Amino acid sequence: MASLNRVMIIGNIGKQPEMRYTPSGSPVTTFSVACNRKYTQDGQNKEETEWVNVVTWNKQAESCNQYLNKGSLVYVEGRLHTRSWDGQDGQKHYRVEVIASQVIFLDRKQGGGQREDDYSPEDDLPF
Repeated sequence: MASLNRVMIIGNIGKQPEMRYTPSGSPVTTFSVACNRKYTQDGQNKEETEWVNVVTWNKQAESCNQYLNKGSLVYVEGRLHTRSWDGQDGQKHYRVEVIASQVIFLDRKQGGGQREDDYSPEDDLPF
């Protein structure tokens, strides 16, 4: 039977993205995205935030490191991945991450302009 592992989120970057390099020299940038959910409970409006860890690689990692900042609004599409490691305390640790296949920067530059990577062919329409 076929399976599917696809995640799509929109939210704000929680802290400044962090770029590192693998031993082979590939860039990897990680950041967290806050996804808010509003709901009503006992007649009261409530909101909760789910923090999603995102990993980007290579050219996309470089772009995310260069253009994203704390608070930036992003759309991320990718797949879920769980990695595990043994901590110094001897305990097994787990981390669920989204390995991004696409990141779209949803914020506009200050002053109302667009970044080069936000270009859409519809921007050229005269109306």
